[in-house]
Amino acid sequence: MPELNRRHFLVTGLAAGAAATVPTGAAHADPGPAADPAAETAQSLASRGLRADPFTLGVASGDPDHRGFVLWTRLAQEPLAEDGLGGMPQRPFPVLWQIYADERCRRLVRSGVTVAAPQWGHSVHVEVDHLSAGREYWYRFRVGPYISPVGRALTAPHPRSYGGPLAMAFVSCAQYEHGYFTSYRRLAEEHPDVVLHLGDYTYEYTKNTYNSPGGNIRHHEGPETETLANYRQRHAQYKADPDLQAAHAAAPWLVVWDDHELDNNWADEVPEKPEVPQPGFLSRREAAFRAYYENMPLRRTSIPRGIDMQLYRRVRWGRTATFHMLDTRQYRDDQGCGDGYRDCPAAVDPTRSITGAEQEAWLLDGFRRSQAQWDIIGQQVFFAQRDNNAGPAKITSQDAWDGYVASRRRITQGWIDAEVRNPVVLTGDVHAHWASDLKLDYDDPTGPSVGSELVASSISTGGDGGDSDPAAHPFLQVNPHLKFYNNQRGYVLTKIDRDLLTADFKVVPQVREPGAEAHTKATFVIEDRVPGVKQTYLRPIDPTLRLRTEMTVEETVRLETERP
Repeated sequence: MPELNRRHFLVTGLAAGAAATVPTGAAHADPGPAADPAAETAQSLASRGLRADPFTLGVASGDPDHRGFVLWTRLAQEPLAEDGLGGMPQRPFPVLWQIYADERCRRLVRSGVTVAAPQWGHSVHVEVDHLSAGREYWYRFRVGPYISPVGRALTAPHPRSYGGPLAMAFVSCAQYEHGYFTSYRRLAEEHPDVVLHLGDYTYEYTKNTYNSPGGNIRHHEGPETETLANYRQRHAQYKADPDLQAAHAAAPWLVVWDDHELDNNWADEVPEKPEVPQPGFLSRREAAFRAYYENMPLRRTSIPRGIDMQLYRRVRWGRTATFHMLDTRQYRDDQGCGDGYRDCPAAVDPTRSITGAEQEAWLLDGFRRSQAQWDIIGQQVFFAQRDNNAGPAKITSQDAWDGYVASRRRITQGWIDAEVRNPVVLTGDVHAHWASDLKLDYDDPTGPSVGSELVASSISTGGDGGDSDPAAHPFLQVNPHLKFYNNQRGYVLTKIDRDLLTADFKVVPQVREPGAEAHTKATFVIEDRVPGVKQTYLRPIDPTLRLRTEMTVEETVRLETERP
């Protein structure tokens, strides 16, 4: 692989940042004989090593505001190449990007040329602005005769406007080996305005390491991801999936990572198993961060700098919603008593943090400044308390906010003090649908609810799962603020109006076979200025999809934590 030195960072970072302002026909570096990608021929490209369609990984958009969004693609004529280079030669290629006002790509609005450079895995990040607020656009890329699929993107409403209802979906946890990405396909068919991915976009394991019930139905290429080549290859394997490509092309995404994009249950500079010497962990972190940026529709503010990457950020959707996207991995203190469920004294240590002091201050300041109808906190791990013991002991997940009780209380108190109108926490990680009321003091079940949490199941992690009666789940009996549980795969689709947030918990009956249809298992609403979730619909249990055994505490914990 090329040396990742400071000069490469400056040159390619500048190219990524300046792309939106470059006029058609210009380029940032010497891309070859033709500065205009549309003028290239298959023969001229082949003479420089590009002999096949390079748009095998699809297209994506992300981080919209009222003026524009980020456009992304990555050139790879052999996406699964072991060296992570996607079969691309070690030279830059000019790429034409085009934005249209119509789906059939007849009314051109903006266009320009950027460069796909080998130092950044031939990825392209174009920050487009000067578009109209609150409307749909369509985009594509071109290199010579090769034209990418068409993607759909939206700009946010003007900051002083509510716009119409916001259709927002959120997802997490897509283990390629455990099942087909059918939920991504069904999500694309919903035509959302924006999609939040809350982590575990890829998994790091080599094949036959992390197995789903019934066995894995497909396998990862390559070893466990540790090098830049490994991570690039793994991202390419996921991006080559047609269902994932459809979901990216359907709407702009807001992405944040959790743990498996690097290493299970990592914390800041500490790997999952710190007792095992891992002198190369920081190099692994640097490689994972770089590959994550290369493969995501992120703005230039997220260009990684060594082992650091700015991922927490704020995205506003007019006056309707403000999305506070958090990073609960890069700055957290290590889990106080190891991973898993424990009664851990360190969990209540007021000096420990899951966000780090700087991110916490940024979030609390955002609460104070917010004028949004809905403040939506997009983050990774379970926020509400989940005690799995009916007795006096408090046994909770140390990898979640339960392992950082003081952090949770300070942030909850922060939105109370700021009089945030409607705080809603969105969560992934636990491979099941949940809904809960949020409390300042979880030891007082009669105390007021002060917020709401919605948790998305996995796209595929854990295999098919099964249906059950949520009221019978022991966690809901021990924790009265927990209101819903379902162990099927799927996503959450929300409609956000000024006075009501409606959340449909979507599930697919199976992921071991492709093509399943999705249905709504339950619907919850959150009313304006009324903290907490209210169930308005619950689909009866399908006996053909019922779990063979009712969910127990032990089985729930195993499904969440048995990740080697």
